[in-house]
Amino acid sequence: MKKIRCILVDDEPLAIALLQKHIEQLDFMEVAGTCPNALKALETLKKAEVDLMFLDIRMPAINGMDFLRMLRNPPKVIITTAYREYALDGYDLDIIDYLLKPITFERFFKAIERYLRNANVAILPAPDEPSAIYVKSGHRTVRINTSDMLYLESLKDYVKIVTTSETITAKYRISDMEAELSNKGFLRIHRSFIVNLKYISAFTANDVEIGKIELPIGDSYKAMVTKLLKGS
Repeated sequence: MKKIRCILVDDEPLAIALLQKHIEQLDFMEVAGTCPNALKALETLKKAEVDLMFLDIRMPAINGMDFLRMLRNPPKVIITTAYREYALDGYDLDIIDYLLKPITFERFFKAIERYLRNANVAILPAPDEPSAIYVKSGHRTVRINTSDMLYLESLKDYVKIVTTSETITAKYRISDMEAELSNKGFLRIHRSFIVNLKYISAFTANDVEIGKIELPIGDSYKAMVTKLLKGS
């Protein structure tokens, strides 16, 4: 799997250390360099392949916003700062996200999810590696092969992901998971359920069977689900 190569640009060593700690929890990311100022960051960008830059704003000599404006072909950028007032300028510069310090892992992870959805650089599995998604469950970031996922169930602010070997509960909206799983062989059959098409063993006008498990088809989904399943 291609890793996201990132650089951390910040004049505060503690801020750099916290970002490094967050990145270490995600095995699809790696730090290509740490930079205490914009000039060092410019040197690093010239030498290294960089997909994503975490950029502080208030730094010596050149602030982060001015530095970003200087770059002709910048990598994707996530702003990290203690100051709210630069947010509008940041989005005008097409940043991925704007993180306010101190940055929690949960907020950091949401920014990475946004990067994965929006970046032109995709993380692709190796030819012999199955497609997978990463979800935050409690204090863990869990990698789940999509081919092992049976179905997903919405539990208000959480989603229960049932796989062939375990059940994982993660804090996501089911609509976000639906977008994550688009074009990967999954079908939403109900406001609360998404199923993996390859595990459907039988279906009626009212429900879908995955082995011995019966899942309801929502009224507003029936026509679309029935048409798709009969044609598949």
